[in-house]
Amino acid sequence: MHYPIGLLFDLLASSSALPWNITVHFKSFPEKDLLHCPSKDAVEAHFMSCVKEADALKHKSQVINEMQKKDHKQLWMGLQNDRFDQFWAINRKLMEYPAEENGFRYIPFRIYQTTTERPFIQKLFRPVAADGQLHTLGDLLKEVCPSAVAPEDGEKKNQVMIHGIEPMLETPLQWLSEHLSYPDNFLHISIIPQPTD
Repeated sequence: MHYPIGLLFDLLASSSALPWNITVHFKSFPEKDLLHCPSKDAVEAHFMSCVKEADALKHKSQVINEMQKKDHKQLWMGLQNDRFDQFWAINRKLMEYPAEENGFRYIPFRIYQTTTERPFIQKLFRPVAADGQLHTLGDLLKEVCPSAVAPEDGEKKNQVMIHGIEPMLETPLQWLSEHLSYPDNFLHISIIPQPTD
């Protein structure tokens, strides 16, 4: 329940045929491997906590703190009931930034790898360099997870996936954050071994 389904697909099944077949077990819950979800309220609280964390990174929590309780509820209910307009009416505010700033304060991202024990990598990373240039996905990976990027003269060993696609490393990180973030406002980036077939 802690990872979005699209992220799980990217990490575990992106090379499999669609539709993705999922087997759901109703007995023998793996308590050692997964946290048990006690209620729908716990899922909502986890989601809102992630949204608040993303806003703290992007806007110093100013946007989420200016919202009313009913706005938080509308955001959740829009997501829960698959009502894009209801969700986006509130989420749009979380994706805006002043024109003079060229982007968010920091990009809310998490990098996941299937080849490590670490659940994910998350660090502070600005979308704009000190010289005013927009940082790219490649810039982020070179700084935070250099093993994910193939050397210029080397063989590509990994795929970088977001929402089932492999974006170009030259894509501006601000654009990715605005357009490919999950509903929790985080950019969930999967690094998986390059398929051999």
